[in-house]
Amino acid sequence: MRQSVVGELAAIQWRNGAVTLLDQTLLPFEEVWIILRTVDEVAEAIRALRVRGAPAIGVAGACGVALAAHEWDAQDTRMLMMHVSMQAEFLRATRPTAVNLAWAIDRMIAVAREAARTNNPAHLRAALGAEVETIIAEDRAQNTAIARHGAPLLPAGGVLTHCNTGALVAAGGDGTALGVIRAAHEGGTALHVYADETRPRLQGARLTMWGLMRWGIPATLIADGAAASLMRAGRVQSVIVGADRIAANGDTANKIGTYALALAARAHNIPFYVAAAMNTIDATTSDGDAIPIEERAADEVTVIGGVRIAPEGAAVYNPAFDVTPAALITGIITERGAFSPAEIPSGK
Repeated sequence: MRQSVVGELAAIQWRNGAVTLLDQTLLPFEEVWIILRTVDEVAEAIRALRVRGAPAIGVAGACGVALAAHEWDAQDTRMLMMHVSMQAEFLRATRPTAVNLAWAIDRMIAVAREAARTNNPAHLRAALGAEVETIIAEDRAQNTAIARHGAPLLPAGGVLTHCNTGALVAAGGDGTALGVIRAAHEGGTALHVYADETRPRLQGARLTMWGLMRWGIPATLIADGAAASLMRAGRVQSVIVGADRIAANGDTANKIGTYALALAARAHNIPFYVAAAMNTIDATTSDGDAIPIEERAADEVTVIGGVRIAPEGAAVYNPAFDVTPAALITGIITERGAFSPAEIPSGK
């Protein structure tokens, strides 16, 4: 079900046993909220990037687990729990790199198991719905705290970002890296944002610029390949990005192209920050080499806007993410504060 909505911007919401999310594939041309009532619909939305960004994917996964309990009218608690567990694993496989998805699913399953001990299916469903609301409230609070800790770190001048990390990846807040930028801007720091277009899905062009213009923050869209020359020209004073998974040693997986930015920032002596919630830190993953990197369909590279731009049959390598070594990261900004990669606390 689709409906156009003008008003409150929240990437994903849980309302009356259904998921309402802003379809990011239609931006910036249409602002359309879609209502999802089944686990299959949530899984499709995650895979198709209708909802994207690590925090929002985590919330979507939590909502999907809650829907698993609502969509099947089982009165046998044991059978209902089996169904919820199977659907949770189905959701987990949709985006393997984003650790927030697995984190949220594990949290929901723990709640389900505890609730199942009452042998009351209605109680299990209610407990999962309540936990979704708790996760959404925590996400909003995390956004606020990340922005508070990060804003003082951004110097006046040009700040470069990659992909999209704003309100579209938050359950009602301002997101991670873009939340920091907005807080700095509203606090009086004279910033000009340079937004990478972020190939191949162009989240920077379609989503980040849309959000920055909506907020009234001075911004310029650049081609990904222009970033290093912009740094060399002295027009970038800081770089801040988000993260989909941070390994125990501080190595960070983020949208493909981030590693190149970190290398260029180091070459030009520019601070490079990562903004992410603590649940993005995966203490069970020792380093970046152990982070699974999702590979996506070839047509994301060979086709733009429905028009083929490469020869038929061209071989394509399309990783969705790359890993930036901890040694290239100046600081990781979380809701608990900003830390060097060597000092980051466990995400637990």
